[in-house]
Amino acid sequence: MAETVLRLHGVRKSYNIGTPVEVEVLHGIDLSLERGEFVALIGPSGSGKSTMLNLVGLLERPTAGSVEIAGQDATALDEDAVTRLRGRSIGFVFQFHHLIPAFTAAENVAMPLMLERGHSDAAIRARALELLDRVGLAAHAHKVPGQLSGGQQQRVAIARALSFDPPLLLADEPTGNLDTASADEAFALMREFNRRAGITFLLVTHDPRLAQRCDRIIELLDGSVLRDAPSGTALEAR
Repeated sequence: MAETVLRLHGVRKSYNIGTPVEVEVLHGIDLSLERGEFVALIGPSGSGKSTMLNLVGLLERPTAGSVEIAGQDATALDEDAVTRLRGRSIGFVFQFHHLIPAFTAAENVAMPLMLERGHSDAAIRARALELLDRVGLAAHAHKVPGQLSGGQQQRVAIARALSFDPPLLLADEPTGNLDTASADEAFALMREFNRRAGITFLLVTHDPRLAQRCDRIIELLDGSVLRDAPSGTALEAR
């Protein structure tokens, strides 16, 4: 039986609750992702993609419904437990890499582990170097972000997101700030980790070319799932 990494059940999200401008952004989302899936999340601006990603990433709580990560109902946890679950189970890659400019590539990759353990040690440094080697940047471990190209910086960000070997990685427009060649390299790298390590990816993108290279496409419209189908079918049905 396939392992469910993410499950949303009846998820609703409202803002400005109890005021004249209360608005519901997500309207009862039911969704599950299995171990090793590579899924694109698409939809026009205002469709609810960012809100959904915030809920899946445990950065916000739903107004109603449940969000389960690796079998744990995050909506039943207190804030400290949610923080621990997020740190251990979810990796994040954004359009802008958010690397610390004064830190080397290796130090940036090591940062999540250092923050979790409260110190740096040989094992953490070795893990950072191992991940940089896996993204093809071993020779650049001691360079600061300003000495790296945009594509290289995004590869450092991908390595950092994998520091805890999470079962789920959320990628929010990870290629949106890159040229075509660098975007293809970053996408191929994420695909490699997906296939080799069985990491589940949920990738938000406005690029239909990348969406069609995913295994499955989930399309949001006005806060509801419009389509959920294998790539090659969801967009053709328009």
